[in-house]
Amino acid sequence: MSFSYFAFTYIDVNIWLSIDYRLSNYKKTNMATTDLVLGIDIGGTTTTLGFVDKQGNILIETEILTLAHEHVTSFLPRLYDTIDKMREDLGKIINWLGIGIGAPNGNFYRGTIENPPNLQWGGVVNLVDLVKRQYNLPTLITNDANAAALGEMKFGAARQMRNFILITLGTGLGSGIVVNGDLVYGHSGFAGEMGHLTVNPEGRMCGCGRRGCLETYVSVTGIRRTVSKLLADSMTNSELRSISPQELTGKMIHHAALQGDKIALEAFQYTGDILGLKLAEAVAFSSPEAIILFGGLANAKEFILQPTLNSLERNLFSIFKGSVKLLMSELQDRNAAVLGAAGLIWHDLDKAK
Repeated sequence: MSFSYFAFTYIDVNIWLSIDYRLSNYKKTNMATTDLVLGIDIGGTTTTLGFVDKQGNILIETEILTLAHEHVTSFLPRLYDTIDKMREDLGKIINWLGIGIGAPNGNFYRGTIENPPNLQWGGVVNLVDLVKRQYNLPTLITNDANAAALGEMKFGAARQMRNFILITLGTGLGSGIVVNGDLVYGHSGFAGEMGHLTVNPEGRMCGCGRRGCLETYVSVTGIRRTVSKLLADSMTNSELRSISPQELTGKMIHHAALQGDKIALEAFQYTGDILGLKLAEAVAFSSPEAIILFGGLANAKEFILQPTLNSLERNLFSIFKGSVKLLMSELQDRNAAVLGAAGLIWHDLDKAK
């Protein structure tokens, strides 16, 4: 497939200024050709791109609007324009080894994005095939949680680990499960959907159409629902009563917990109890060295970490007690999405050696 088009790509001027600054410093000190991988994270609102070296340094990065209402045939030309501009700025210092893509419902086996919930791209798009036709480079895709797990293994808290689980706590709950140094994809390519483990078959309605899924309780959306229920079921004083459910955010709940707000503290306790229970079940089938928490809700740190750890230990099968570490991501303050997507290629190259 080829495209003929004239498109305006929105790129924040300040972003490009920061890129130029970092590139100029890099060129002054590194004149030799450098092996780099392009990491692309496709989200419903923005798509983030960056060229990453083997040590996890992002030499150049930017983002474009995904414009999720558009078809993929409108998105790709804008993506290619941006990539070509980045390559031009890198000049001759680049030895481009491949392209890793993290995307919702990305299927590693088939190279496809399948029925993505936040993208109006139709049923199935073979994105790997389309990108390879444009650049003729090794290209791999997986979902965003799996990509984050690889990023953590290559550049973060899971370095030197061969068995761990990464849990992403954002709008929903995602997971990447690594066993013996490889991601678990299963027969279909979609293994590891822990967000849709059942907490209560008669419980909260989930966007997937089922009831009681883990992510309806353990996620930013889940804890907002918990707070709303706690407020409705009690007369306890709380600063959160003055905030409408539509305006309530995870950061607000965290701030209230820092002030000792009883509703906020109870919400974190309830969330951690449920997460720890389900993690104990995951330990029973995968026996990880560590479980790593990443994403918006994980920023609450001790408020989510301690109740989760207590519940995990309380519910573990006896032979696993004391054997599993619960850690916070080391990529929270970095562009984890780009690092994770790039990690797909770096991991594949390491395996090929």
